Amino acid sequence: MQPESSKAIKFFSLILLTSALTACAGIGGKSEKAKESADVHLQLGVRYMSMNKLELARENLLMALKKDSDNVKVHNALAFLYEKINMYDEANDHYETGLKLAPDDLSAQNNYGRFLCERGKHEEGVALLTQAASTPLNDRPWMALTNLGRCHVGMGQPQQAETNFRHALDTNAAYAPALLEMQKLSYKKGDYWAAKGYLQRYLAVAPHTAETLWYAMQAERALGNQEPAEEYRQQLLEKFPLSDEAKKTQHAQR
Repeated sequence: MQPESSKAIKFFSLILLTSALTACAGIGGKSEKAKESADVHLQLGVRYMSMNKLELARENLLMALKKDSDNVKVHNALAFLYEKINMYDEANDHYETGLKLAPDDLSAQNNYGRFLCERGKHEEGVALLTQAASTPLNDRPWMALTNLGRCHVGMGQPQQAETNFRHALDTNAAYAPALLEMQKLSYKKGDYWAAKGYLQRYLAVAPHTAETLWYAMQAERALGNQEPAEEYRQQLLEKFPLSDEAKKTQHAQR
């Protein structure tokens, strides 16, 4: 089961993807009519994906690819879809193709960089995410910065990760995935009051996940606050009974 934070990051990556749908459809010699048709199927595919109607999403995205095989946005969306259904080789192929078609495409850099980091290819992922985060043309750098921070976490570099998360929050103080990561990082450093503070900021913009409840419970226990810790535990078991965090809680009670 994927961690809730991973799902959140991917969801916000999808938002970045959809924000770029109006960009140039492709670089090949396709007719304007074909490009327009591809764009319609692309938007339908992304919409179905957001509704978790994955077969309909796949049908529309493959039709978009047939209409315009050089469309970087289509390759990016297909890669994202294949990633959702654990077809990682296919996802990698489409991410790679999209980046070859448009090396400076920020969405392609961000999504492929995150994908590579999650597959353990940290150096390649860091290079792409750093490129995406540092370009002045990126009007949403907090997404790439948060993914970059998560990559550094995976590399065992918490200080560098914190630098990136803080930089992300400097550019967007209400970005929920970065706030979640700072809650986790603060708890792991033993700064439990900071973890509580980041949780409150997170809850001002997004609902609880299994991870936020788990770390909230652990922070309250570390501070000796048994009553709120138990409240968080109950919420975790009620709202996310099948999550890994709930399972850990249940095992700990035995």
